[in-house]
Parts: sequence; structure tokens; C-alpha cells
Amino acid sequence: MKKVKKTSRASILAGTIMIVFAVIVVRLFWLQIVDAQKYKALANKEQMKQYEIPASRGLIYAMNGDQLTKLVMNETVYTLFVDPQEYNKDQKTEIISTLKEVAGGNLVSDFEALFDKDNRYQVLAKKLSRKQAEKIKAKKYAGIGFTPETQRVYPEGSLASQVLGFVNSSGGNYGVEAAFNEKLTGKNGSLKTTTDVFGNSLMIGAEDVAIPAKDGEDIVLSIDRNIQSKVEETLKTKMNDLGIKNGSAIVIDPSSGKVMAMANYPTYDPANYNSVQDAKLFNNNTTTMAYENGSVIKSLTMAMGINEGVASASGTYVNTDSIKVEDRTIKNAVLGHTGTISFQTAMNYSLNTGMVTIAQRLGGGSITKSARQKMYEYYYDRFGLGKATGIEVYESSGVIISPEETEGNAVRYSNMSFGHGMDITMIQTASAFCSIINGGTLYRPTLINGTLSADGEFAESSPDIRKANVISADASAQIRDILVTARASVGVTGDISGYRVGGKTGTSETLVNGKYVDNQTIGSYLGFGGNQTPKYVIMVAVWGEGQNLQGNKHAQLIFTEISNWLLNYLNVKPGGN
Repeated sequence: MKKVKKTSRASILAGTIMIVFAVIVVRLFWLQIVDAQKYKALANKEQMKQYEIPASRGLIYAMNGDQLTKLVMNETVYTLFVDPQEYNKDQKTEIISTLKEVAGGNLVSDFEALFDKDNRYQVLAKKLSRKQAEKIKAKKYAGIGFTPETQRVYPEGSLASQVLGFVNSSGGNYGVEAAFNEKLTGKNGSLKTTTDVFGNSLMIGAEDVAIPAKDGEDIVLSIDRNIQSKVEETLKTKMNDLGIKNGSAIVIDPSSGKVMAMANYPTYDPANYNSVQDAKLFNNNTTTMAYENGSVIKSLTMAMGINEGVASASGTYVNTDSIKVEDRTIKNAVLGHTGTISFQTAMNYSLNTGMVTIAQRLGGGSITKSARQKMYEYYYDRFGLGKATGIEVYESSGVIISPEETEGNAVRYSNMSFGHGMDITMIQTASAFCSIINGGTLYRPTLINGTLSADGEFAESSPDIRKANVISADASAQIRDILVTARASVGVTGDISGYRVGGKTGTSETLVNGKYVDNQTIGSYLGFGGNQTPKYVIMVAVWGEGQNLQGNKHAQLIFTEISNWLLNYLNVKPGGN
């Protein structure tokens, strides 16, 4: 009986071993065959990582004479992070010491506490330089990684800042950076790769995938950095000398509509946009500020009158220093030039009565609805006042009241003839002025000079004609002569002899909460320069809270300095009459 029992126990033991062995075999089979893909996926999850490959933001170029120069560039900076589950805790003290020494002020506050967090991605430092990142990488700390990103660099500091705008975490803001954000941004790529314990890519897995980034497109502006610099310098210097609070200026090529300079003062440094206290400083007032331009509009009204055959330089009217329009009496700001006088005299001394007379003559003696419709056709349809010009950056549309509206009455249109009763921007006015002195072509104003191919070949863009024949070539020649004579007749000093420089002053009241204020005016000057062919148009506007500023005493001085400099810079040959 005992022998049988002994045999039975041996059999049981052997059977148990066989069962255990069988279970192991089955389990190995299950792990290696059935669950192979499951555990492969888990392993890959631990070893496979996906990285975003950032696209490089496109560069922004300006002109430097006939050459290109970079106004906006990129530099690579790095975000430093730790994976609390992967770093060597025995090295924590050493890692922290290294980061303090190398990263310094780039470290986030309380960065030491982040090593003990549960989340696997903890940012320790931002905007590390390549040199800083390389020093830390050389230590080969497990669980310490870097994410590269592109940072905007503005090598010219504040130059053209309101034109350029800036870039933050949301993308481009204001100016060209905002207007062309999609084109400049490009498209990020991605990298899915096997990594070692240090997070280094091994690139050995069959599942590794790399999708290259598509960098953003470069942009070439029509802005000439030298002209831009001169305009900004002149604004700053003259405004500080005269105690003026705010000013803007535009320089346009009248033969193409290309903007050569667009400046505002005060300004800011886009690299330090976070330090700006008042967001109004970001605005480009040349395109966003709609206001009553005042008497600079008389140049457009005179051009209209010439083109319609109701006025000319030698044509006359009777001036009594006031003129009646319905129940309103409109007076001249400059008194004494009474009697039968020429329209040239009216332009010389900026007489409101002359411009109202042109409006009346369009209606056969009064500002009829048909006369108002004709004026609206010129101001709005032909000259493009009171609507967006199509320039690439953000702009206000302004307002020109239609004669079909109740407010579009004879009184309003009489005021519009000398630049009141309408809200328009500098870019609209300067663009319209280009059309009346360039032979009659209204170009779309633009900040873009052309395109740059991937291999660096620059191709200049063609002008974009908005409307041809806004006035005749003959009318254009006449208004140029009138403006040259008007500038010279009022004793403007400082112009370089031998050139044709013409222009018109403007002084306008300021609306505050829908009411005109007595202690605040905007001074403007709008003019051109060159020889027989105008080479540039300049518009200047100056203003400030509680300041009475005038076109002839303030804006004109800025115009003259820029104009004289441009004649030399553009190598314009004398030849004016």
C-alpha cells in the first residue's frame, strides 16, 4: 500500500511539473504570437516619440536703393523641458546647478519644483540661445529635452515698426506681420522616431516618419530703408523742436503707387512690444486715422474744376471773402484778396470761396443735386476718397456722404470742396493726389515691391491700376503748374533751386465726441517734387491734444526737409521751370 502511495505522489509531482511547463509554453506562445502586436505597440509607445518640426517664418525685406536688405529676420531659440518620469533623480542636484549656471535668467520661476510634478512635460526655461542649449545638451542628462522655436529679430530696431507689426504666440499682429501672417507662417512638419533613454533620435525603426516643414514665404516691401529712416528722423527732430505730440508722413512713387516710406511718431521697438503701455502706439495712423484733411483737398477740387471746364489758373471769379450757400455763410480764413481774382490766387491763399464757386459752377450757379453727384463721382469714384484703397495693411475706409443721403446736401458739399465734411485717411488722400499730378492714373497704393523666389531671384511687380483717366493729361499738367506757383507765391523758403516742387497746405478742426473743439487743429501738407516729371509725393500730418497746429507753420517744414533730401537721394536731375 505504501509503495502505491509513493508512486502516486511521484506521478502527481511529475504531472504538476508538466502542467506548469505547459502553462509557461502556452503563455510564451501567447506573448510571442498572439499578443505580440499589443506589446510591440506598448514598447513603441515608450520608445517612439513624435516631434513637431517648426517651419521657419518668412523674412521681410525692404529696398536699400536698388538692393534688398532684411528688415525682419529669424533666430532659433530653445525651450528646455524635463520629463519627471525619465530624469535620473540621483543627478537632480547636479542638473539644477547646471541649469542655474547656464540658463540663468531664462529659467521659469520655481523651476526646481517642476522636477517632482506628475505631468511628463515640464517647461524649465524659455528662449535659450543655441550656445546655452548646446552646453546643457553636452551633459547628456536623461529626461532633459529641448524644443526649438523661431524668434523674430528686428535688426533696424524701431524702423518702420507700425508698418511691420510684431509676432507673438498667436502669430502676426498689426502691420505686415498680420496682413501676411498666413503666407509668412508656413506649415510645420513632424518627426515620429525611436529614441534612446536620453531622448535622442535613433532613426532605425520601420515606423519612423519624417514630414518636412514648409517654410513661410519671404516678402519684399516697397519701403526704402534709407527714405524711411530719413522720414522718421525728420519727424522726430522737427516735432521735438516744435513741441508737437503726434505726426505721420507718407512718401509715394506717383508713377506706380508704391509706398517708399510710411512713418509715425512716436514709435516703438517691435522686439519689445510687451513694454508698450498704450496700444494706440501700434497703429499706423497713415492708414487707420480718418479725419477732415482740410485745404489739401483744394488741389483735388481744382483738378476737378479744370477737368470739367469750369475753372483754370487764369479763370476768374468775384471774391468778397464770403459766399452764401443756402442758409450758411462760408468765409475765407485769409481775408483781403477781394474783387475779381483768379483761381490761381484762390489756390495761392487757400480761399474757400474759390472752391465753393467751382462747386456752384458745376450746377450752373448753385450746388444742385446734379452738381453734388458730379462731385461725388470725382471724390469717391475717381479719386477713391472715403473707401479702402486696397493697400495690404489694415486701413479705415473713412466716409464720404452720398448726395442720395439726407446729409449729402448743398451745405455739406460746399464744405467738402475745401476738405471739410468728409473723413478720409492719409493714404487715400496721397493716392488721389498722385493721380492728379501723374497724368491722371489712379494706382492702388502698395507696400509690396515684388516677389523673391526660392533661389533668391527678385522680380519687381507691375503697378496695379485702379482707374485710368481720372482727369486728362492736360488737366494734370495744369494742376501741377498751379501747385508749383501756389507753393512759391506764399514765400516758402528752403527749396533747392532748379526743381519743380509744388504743394498745398491744410489746417482742419478736430472732432471730439462729435463736436469740434476750439483748441485743437490738425496741420497737413501735401505736395510733390521732381523736374518735369514728379518723382515723389509726400503727405505730412501733425496733431496733438490741446494743440493748434497748421499746415504752413508746422507740416510744411517737415515736407520741405524730406523733399530736399529726396531730390539728392533719388538723383533727380534739375530741369524744372
